[in-house]
Amino acid sequence: MGINDIITSVNDAIWGNCLIYVLIGCGLWFTWRTGFVQFRMIGEMFRLLTDAAVDTADSKKQKDKTHKHISSFQAFIVSVATRVGTGNLAGVASAIAIGGPGSIFWMWVIALIGSATAFVESTLAQLYKQKDKDSYIGGPAYYIQKGLKKRWMAILFAIFITLQFGLTNNSIQANTICTAMEEAFGLPHLWVGCIMAAVSLIIVFGGIQRIAHVCTVLVPIMAVCYLLLAIVIIAMNIELIPHVFKVIVLDAFGIQQVAGGGIGMTIMMGVKRGLFSNEAGEGSAPNVAATATTSHPVKQGLIQALGVFTDTLMLCSCTAFIIIISGLYTASGGDGIALTQSALKSEVGHVGPVFVALAILFFAYSTIIGNYYYGEANVRFITKSPAVMTIYRILSGGIMVLFGAVASFDLVWNLVDFFMAFLTACNLIAIAILGRYAFRLLDDYRTQKRQGVKEPTFHRSKIPELENELECWD
Repeated sequence: MGINDIITSVNDAIWGNCLIYVLIGCGLWFTWRTGFVQFRMIGEMFRLLTDAAVDTADSKKQKDKTHKHISSFQAFIVSVATRVGTGNLAGVASAIAIGGPGSIFWMWVIALIGSATAFVESTLAQLYKQKDKDSYIGGPAYYIQKGLKKRWMAILFAIFITLQFGLTNNSIQANTICTAMEEAFGLPHLWVGCIMAAVSLIIVFGGIQRIAHVCTVLVPIMAVCYLLLAIVIIAMNIELIPHVFKVIVLDAFGIQQVAGGGIGMTIMMGVKRGLFSNEAGEGSAPNVAATATTSHPVKQGLIQALGVFTDTLMLCSCTAFIIIISGLYTASGGDGIALTQSALKSEVGHVGPVFVALAILFFAYSTIIGNYYYGEANVRFITKSPAVMTIYRILSGGIMVLFGAVASFDLVWNLVDFFMAFLTACNLIAIAILGRYAFRLLDDYRTQKRQGVKEPTFHRSKIPELENELECWD
């Protein structure tokens, strides 16, 4: 038995036996305790995201000469950049190929309830954030250390997220880009990997401001273009949409197993690929959510919850519809980005694989630079050594990108599933214990809104027992 087979067996045992139930259970608990925040306050989410006055006002209120803060919108874009990537194109295709069309239903479920989890973790990240030399910094490692008073657990999380996002996750992005480029243009993996590594190193040495700037430009363009193409294909096949929903729902409950294994595999693939795509509960998005300048922690929690909807319910669904409409998921040998390219080719001709190659280049590349920051924030939590940070940057932006370019599809995905399991478990334990503070912050935010306050504010004195522990929120 090879290393890849061993990792596969461990992943199936962890995900199939416990983590899926814990993830769904936490999502349901947070949904209930927040009063279904992801549904009742969706209008407020869009208002916060689109109201430019909120971002500019918040930045001016808290910005000073020594801090280069990023806005709530930029924080949202960076977090979406890491969500919008291979999970939307290759991950969805892989879920359908292995678990069947019904896995998409479970992706939707995990997104709907997971958005409440995303709200809680990002709100906590804002609450416990700290001032750094260039911007705010925070995330699960910080709220674990400050909130739970467990330094060892915080370091453990920091190690897991660095391995997951800063290293192995970047290998998946590189692997997918190389596969797409080979499929569309016949370019060798190694050449593409070398070019990506060189450009990545240039960007990651620029810091979070450069990452935010690059993502702010790339993400809206690539997302809109992909959505437009998907809408055109769906419109061209509008008569098949009822059939698509029927196939997804029937397969989700094992009524009509068209592809993949039994219902257990369908659920597991839907949850795993849904979590990989939207990251709700994984503890990744809170790292960038903490960097935002805002007047109340709940604001960034709401914005990040919206990111889960944007990722899974829109972009993942687009890919799923295209693949199911094509019918190619029933054929053997199709998996990952190649299946998505084949599905598009069947609908729009040879331009399909080329478009996907370019789309995945932008999708996955923005994810690479966003993932790098998640790792950086946690390496800095463990040590302030410039030498260690330099080594991490070379590993994340260079070596792991090259590794992903030449490694097998199965190996890179299995490595990510392995580290994602431990990372998610660690974060869920923390937010399940500390979630009560997010609930109190939400109550405070809603109270101010009912009182007619358009832009609620927070002061640490509102939570007396934490007043001496919170570095910000003066």
